Amino acid sequence: MDFRKGCFFVAGFFFSLSALAQGFPGKPVRLVIAFTPGSSTDIIGRVVAAKLQEMWGQPVVAENRAGAGGSIGSKVVVDSAPDGYTLLANSSAHAANPGIYAKLPYDTLKDFTNLALLGGGPNVMITSPDSGLKTLADFVAQAKANPGKLNFASAGVGSGTHFNIEKLLIATGVQVTHVPYKGTPEAIGDTISGRTCCYWAPLNAALPHVAGGKAVALALSSAQRSPLLPSVPTVAEQGYPGFDYTLWVGLWGPANMPAEVAAKINKDVLAALAAPDTRERLTKLGTVPGSLSLAGFTAFVKKEIEDTQKILQAAGIKPQ
Repeated sequence: MDFRKGCFFVAGFFFSLSALAQGFPGKPVRLVIAFTPGSSTDIIGRVVAAKLQEMWGQPVVAENRAGAGGSIGSKVVVDSAPDGYTLLANSSAHAANPGIYAKLPYDTLKDFTNLALLGGGPNVMITSPDSGLKTLADFVAQAKANPGKLNFASAGVGSGTHFNIEKLLIATGVQVTHVPYKGTPEAIGDTISGRTCCYWAPLNAALPHVAGGKAVALALSSAQRSPLLPSVPTVAEQGYPGFDYTLWVGLWGPANMPAEVAAKINKDVLAALAAPDTRERLTKLGTVPGSLSLAGFTAFVKKEIEDTQKILQAAGIKPQ
């Protein structure tokens, strides 16, 4: 190839990528939410989507594709064109699934473009007022007296709420029966009705039920108490030092997205999260907005995958 022509080709290529990023988005963006309506992933995803729609001047259409710990929605995005117009909102389940499912329909590390951390917050362990449980110690005592007989709900195998159960069982040494649901609304419904004993509900989903007296909060999963539930002690405060779990929500695209488009999405998401109205909405939900760069989020995801696999191995859970 003639050197000058080669230079023009390379310059033209990078100009086209730059133009692509500057013009993005030029049409509606599809946001696939990997969990059910009313879940923490859904709530946070829709808050951010609304702000991005305002900023971009293009519709950001949220679509719930729940099931299999978030892997159904994830597969939809993996199979989409890597142009930035189909994005995924998923939870900590994204990091847990490689240690739970032996045959995921994608490679968690290779088949996604890591875009942004949307935010995170604690789970709150809730039970029905009719359960008789008032504290975490009450739960531990009842579980030890009836090994394997207490039903503990989750938002699905591989979900962050499932992972939170496994961390609790390792810390306390008790045995329960795991009952996976399609999502948070279903798990909360059966817990407050007494069909299941307990559920690690995302704080934003639990608040109205606790405030309304329909659920009793036994413990927070985070290292520190939440100002939204100041009277509820953490697991660590109740005799299990070092216990800490945060349910986080992130944003992904398919692998091989143009770097300039990925960078623009990250930049715009961080701007959306920093906007006072968005920050206020998320804070009222008990969510700390994310602030990681592309590289920072990629490193975060990799470490989360490694850490969750260690916990699942310690819990004796083998990929199935």
